[in-house]
Amino acid sequence: MSDETLEHGITTEMRGAIAVWTLNRPDRMNALGRATVRELGRLAREAAGDDAIRAIVITGAGDRAFCAGADLKERKGMSTEDVRDFLGLYRAAFDALDRSPKPVVAAINGVAFGGGLEVALACDLRVMSPSAKIGLTEVSLAIIPGAGGTQRLPRIVGEAKAKELVLLARRLEAPEALALGLVNRVAAEGQSALECALELCAPFENAAPIAVAAALDAIDGAADLSLDAGLLHERRCYERTLASEDRLEALAAFREKRPPVYRGR
Repeated sequence: MSDETLEHGITTEMRGAIAVWTLNRPDRMNALGRATVRELGRLAREAAGDDAIRAIVITGAGDRAFCAGADLKERKGMSTEDVRDFLGLYRAAFDALDRSPKPVVAAINGVAFGGGLEVALACDLRVMSPSAKIGLTEVSLAIIPGAGGTQRLPRIVGEAKAKELVLLARRLEAPEALALGLVNRVAAEGQSALECALELCAPFENAAPIAVAAALDAIDGAADLSLDAGLLHERRCYERTLASEDRLEALAAFREKRPPVYRGR
């Protein structure tokens, strides 16, 4: 592992066209320090313009933790103003993930509490190992979720259930998280969360990148719009696909009875 990786605690690799980013601080349960959060944002912004990347998977090193939340050892030495600055750093990094034109999948391989679950909530899809546990547990530490948890969780599970989970600092096991729609899949016995996430991402390898990005924008961008405004937003997103070479390739491939080859143009 390079000195740079040791500093920010994230390792990266490509699995075909899928970028895999691993929170790699197992001695700290892959906790989020400032350098780690800053690097996560940098990677997300860089990946947005990288044509070689069709999707992103975020996971944690080892099998104990996806991410246990904020690095409390680092937090202990922070002033009140330092904490405020850190919340801004969270916002910038997680917004970059949330707004990525590439699908982002969280492979939750162990506990994901507090900021760890907030990382996963900023992703488009989530998978979970059968033994993992997740929760926004900040209220039990006399604070509240401060990296988007109070905003993203209700949009996924609804306001009433989000209030229950946050106010009671509940920790969920995989079956309940799946039933609530908080995760999209639970890995099969003997399958790792990363393997499950890569399986879920397989269709993105050959999908049309412009269409995938436009679909993400259409869904995310309309979340707070009226139906009429949302339909107009959808139309604008559709226009991007109409102008693409990939759309013509799809028609040609259908006509010629062959698989399409999408180039993101």
